[in-house]
Amino acid sequence: MQIISFDYGTKKIGVAVGQTQTKTASPLNVIFNKKNKTNWDAIIEIIEEWKPELILIGMPLNMDGTDSEIMKRVVNFKKKLKNISSVKCEFIDERLTTFEARLEVKDLNIKTVDSHAAKILITARASVHTAVNTKIRKWNDGCEKHHSPTACVTW
Repeated sequence: MQIISFDYGTKKIGVAVGQTQTKTASPLNVIFNKKNKTNWDAIIEIIEEWKPELILIGMPLNMDGTDSEIMKRVVNFKKKLKNISSVKCEFIDERLTTFEARLEVKDLNIKTVDSHAAKILITARASVHTAVNTKIRKWNDGCEKHHSPTACVTW
């Protein structure tokens, strides 16, 4: 299965691609937003080019599991993705992915880690079976219609 992941930010969005058959994931690029407005043209172009069967979106939670300041924007980002594409979209916990990505690229002299953080989302989905991700699955399966993200994603 072809997967695309997005590490959403107001200024830039990290993008990575993965393949379940080969069990690989790679950073793709960074989309730069214009005046804090999501660059949907670039996102649509990537979706059309890569034709994923699944889109992962990093769910920005605080370390205590509560919503981060940007959570509402990420929820709206997912809703818009679902409106512009027929591809299944899922949240995945992104806590510490940027920190891990910085460690990963430390010696590579790479200035932006966003696409590497997006890559970690794909590899994490393949290997993580924690309680919080089980609850994120409930959120992905329709809980968003009735609750806020933290109502479904709790410890």
